[in-house]
Amino acid sequence: MNKQQITTKQLALCSVLLTLMLVLGWVESLFPPLLGVPGIKLGLSNGVLIFAVYMLSLPTAWVLMLLKVVLSSLFLGGVAALPYALAGGVLSLASMCLLSRMKWMHPVTVSIVGGVMHNVGQIVMAMIILHTSQLAYMAVLMLSGILFGALTGVSATLVMKHMKHIKWGK
Repeated sequence: MNKQQITTKQLALCSVLLTLMLVLGWVESLFPPLLGVPGIKLGLSNGVLIFAVYMLSLPTAWVLMLLKVVLSSLFLGGVAALPYALAGGVLSLASMCLLSRMKWMHPVTVSIVGGVMHNVGQIVMAMIILHTSQLAYMAVLMLSGILFGALTGVSATLVMKHMKHIKWGK
């Protein structure tokens, strides 16, 4: 297999993963606010990022996250949502990348930290843009980040367990 075939395979895989992330984000947008609190989401596309961090490469995970944030903001949330999504995505993925390199750290834990850090990034951005304190709201989002980060992490771990034999072109 030459280098071009590997690149084509990787491009196709990344296209499928990006599409999956966008579709999961769209499906999530159809749900009413979970627990009646705006901003609480399942974070379904985070499972795809966990997969990319562990099964592909960190640069691939970064490209997927950036494309997902930009395209989701344009298609679903409007351009006004972009700084919040970007802040959450960057902080979340940076923490997941760092923790995933610790061999003893379980992917579920990495996902929980990613969910919490996504919420922290969004709240910090809101505090900067709106010039208000959002600390009480952050406590609620922290709990949801832990809960839904765990669920996403368990799901991603089960998928990775069944797909670990596939050569993804890392």
